[in-house]
Order: sequence, then C-alpha cells, then structure tokens
Amino acid sequence: MFLTISTTGTPEHPATDLGYLLHKHPDKAQAFSTSSGTAHVLYPEADVRRCTAALMLEVDAVALVRKSKGKGRGAPDAALAQYVNDRPYAASSLLAVALSSVFSSAMKGVCHARPELPGQARPLRVEVPALPARGGPDLVRRLFEPLGWEVTADPVPLDTEFPEWGASRYARLALDSTALTLAEALRHLYVLFPVLDDAKHYWVAPDEIDKLLRAGEGWLPGHPEQRLITHRYLSRRRSLTRQATERLELVRLAEADDSEVEAIDNAVEAIDGEAEAIDNAVEAETGTEDKPAPLAVQRRDAILAALKRSGAARVLDLGCGQGQLVQALLKDPAFTEIVGVDVSMRALTIASRRLKLDRMGERQASRVTLLQGSLAYTDRRLKGYDAAVLSEVVEHLDLPRLPALEYAVFGSARPRTVLVTTPNVEYNVRWESLPAGHVRHGDHRFEWTRAEFRTWAGAVAERHGYTVAFEPVGPDDPEVGPPTQMAVFTLTSPKEAKAA
Repeated sequence: MFLTISTTGTPEHPATDLGYLLHKHPDKAQAFSTSSGTAHVLYPEADVRRCTAALMLEVDAVALVRKSKGKGRGAPDAALAQYVNDRPYAASSLLAVALSSVFSSAMKGVCHARPELPGQARPLRVEVPALPARGGPDLVRRLFEPLGWEVTADPVPLDTEFPEWGASRYARLALDSTALTLAEALRHLYVLFPVLDDAKHYWVAPDEIDKLLRAGEGWLPGHPEQRLITHRYLSRRRSLTRQATERLELVRLAEADDSEVEAIDNAVEAIDGEAEAIDNAVEAETGTEDKPAPLAVQRRDAILAALKRSGAARVLDLGCGQGQLVQALLKDPAFTEIVGVDVSMRALTIASRRLKLDRMGERQASRVTLLQGSLAYTDRRLKGYDAAVLSEVVEHLDLPRLPALEYAVFGSARPRTVLVTTPNVEYNVRWESLPAGHVRHGDHRFEWTRAEFRTWAGAVAERHGYTVAFEPVGPDDPEVGPPTQMAVFTLTSPKEAKAA
C-alpha cells in the first residue's frame, strides 16, 4: 500500500521544504522497519516548483498472521482469509501506524532545522490509490470536507471487464488543500484511515483514547461526524467510546472558551477599553492629574483584601484564565496553597508560562497547582479549601447553567468563603464608548443590575447555608453604583446544601 504527499513552491519558498518537514532528504530513498513490515520513503519528484514524497508499506502478511494469535478462527474460510486479503494493498490502520512511526516529528509539528516551517499552511495534495471506504465516497467527503479538504473519491469497480458488477468498497482518493499545515494533514490521515476501513489490525486498549485525542486536537471536538469517528476509531467498543466522548466534550467546551480566552481570563486583559473608559470617567470627576488604577487592578486588589480579612490560606481561583490573580496571590506568603481551575487547556498553558512554573523554585512551586476542570460539574479535588474566587465568571455562562455551577461550588466544594465579582450593568451608561444596550464583552451571556445580583446571591446563600455581604469595586457612582459588584459569601452552616 502507498500514498503520496505533494506540494508546490516558488524560488523564495521552494517545494523541497517538504523534506525538512518530513525529516527525510529528497535525494535519498530510505527504509524503516515497522511492526507490520518495511516502510519505504522516496521522492518521485523534487524541485523548487513541485515536490512529492511517497510512503510505501511492504506488509509482512505472515508476521501479521502470527501476531493475530488465531483471531477469527470461527469462520469457515478463516485460514485462507488470514493469508489472502486486502491488507498489503489498501490503506488501513497499518498505513496509519506507519505514518505515525515514520513521520512522527512531522505529525507533531516539530522541525528543529527550520522551526518556522511547521506552522505554515501550504498547498498540499494527498493521493491514495486504494482506500477502503465502508460508507462509500459520500462518507469520505463527510469526513474530510469539514476539515478544509477538496475531496475526489472515485469508486473502484469490482472488475473493469464486467462493469455490471458495480463498484467495490474501495475508492481512489485525492485530497487538496491550501489552508492546512502538514502536521494537521498527517493527523487527519492517521485518524480517518482506520475509521473509513472500520477495522484495526491490533487490539484497541484504553490508551487508544489518548492517541485519538492527541491526533484529533483542534479538529475532532467540533467535527460533525465526531461520534462516528470516535466509535469506529475505537473499534466500536462502547465503554471506550463513552469515555472518549466525555473527554471530547470537555475539550469542546475548552475550545469554545478559547475563542474568547481573554473573556475567560476574568475579563482582566480582554477589556482594556473598559479600563480606559473607567480611567477617563474617574479622572473627569476628580479633576486630578493622577491616573487611577485600571478596573482590572482595582478588582484584584479588592479580592485580595477580602481574602485577607477572611483569614484564608488555601484559595481556589475558579475560572483562573491566564493566571493574573494566581500570580498576585503567590506574591503574598499568607496564601499557602493556591489552585487555579479552568476548562481551557490553552488558558492554563498561558497561565503556566506567565507564572514561569518550569523555572519556579521548589518551595514556591509547591504552593500553586493548575487544574483543568469544568465548573458545571462537581469535583472532589476542590473540597476542603478556605476560600474560592469566581471573578468575572458567572456572566460567561448561560443562565440555565448557573444552578450547576452554584451546586458545584456552594453545595459540593463548600469553601468557608466565596467571592463572586460580576459587572454592574447599570454603570454601562457612564461609558460613552459602549453603545446603548450592549454588554461589555461579546461573550457575556448577561449582565446583572445590583438588585438582580443581590437577589441571586441572597437565594444562593439561603439554599446552601451562607451569609452574604456586598462590596463595590471601582468608583461608586451615587446614581448607578460601581462598575463591578462583589458578593462575599461566608459559610455559617456545615450541613449539606439544601435542595434548590
């Protein structure tokens, strides 16, 4: 079986850059031993304008039979089928494994010699002469087209001498794209070849879920055929499919959040325009030349002061985003344990870099933990802390999801103190830059008045055994109140949460 990968180029960006990306020199023919046979890599053409790399896999059918350990002996023709089959000729999980083995660095997007290349989209054409397609050419298009490929899938006739016999289950595949990186293309092939074949040549263990999520990063969670892909890739094992689906849903939520990473990040850096407007408003009122601190800084200061008054030492930052509040907490030795929680892995990665966790001293690093988790679900890891902070988080949730967050924090985790900050929509009229009727950020699902926030907070406190007090954050306008409102919940009852 074989496939070819082609690209085009210019004198400034030669097509032979493909050799750097694949880590295989165009002037050489190379052979690699794999678990199913020998993989050969060669370049039928390689010049500035066009370069084609071919991967040919010579399958050792006898070795495969020995590894199968008698699988399928119940069928009458099993003995013959083990030796006479399409495995050496049609793209399948065998070719997918060869791709991941021979082009492992390319699939990861690693190129030490030319580090700028892996992130660049380039013209790509992938051709596979014999692709098993259980579902026909229509399924091939449904799987590849949402990923940005132009798909040509021509059915292969059973016999050209007898056209009346119709088409086989194989297709000649050609994929074209100008918007994908090579790493993305290889990951698509790695997952979708065995999906289309609807079979794997090896036993599917639970670690296949991790392989699927790694290869499917960035495209599988939102794919319209996600369930079919997951089910087939995991050889229709229901328990594994269920686990994978649950993990993909968390990733999907994270990716949805990533489109507004700054919004998730407690609206700290995302609303610089808001802070600028606050600065202008306060400066005009006071008539002073001193520029006040941005609202984001005032909000962090108010949170830190409230935490200090509560005596909290072990603190949860729920919806920690890129880690600004975690960073501020680390500067005060009174906070002995700080846990940042966010659904977005991208935001957590940025937080880790901001905090320089990889270079942090052992003692300081022992004080901080970053966890991925959704606030819509209970999480045993969050129990037993002195305080939890929900800073500019609730307004990013749809209202029907608030009860789930409420129970996860106040009913299950039950920290001694909970701080919740959220915008005060009444203050929006003070900002000339904000159009009437608009919320402060495109990802805000709602913004509460002071009365609405107090009603919600009071009901939450009553249901879960807390008292609640309210504090203004930012300039407290006598007519419309402060730009940010903060509720300080204090646990009074150790009993379990009452039914809502």
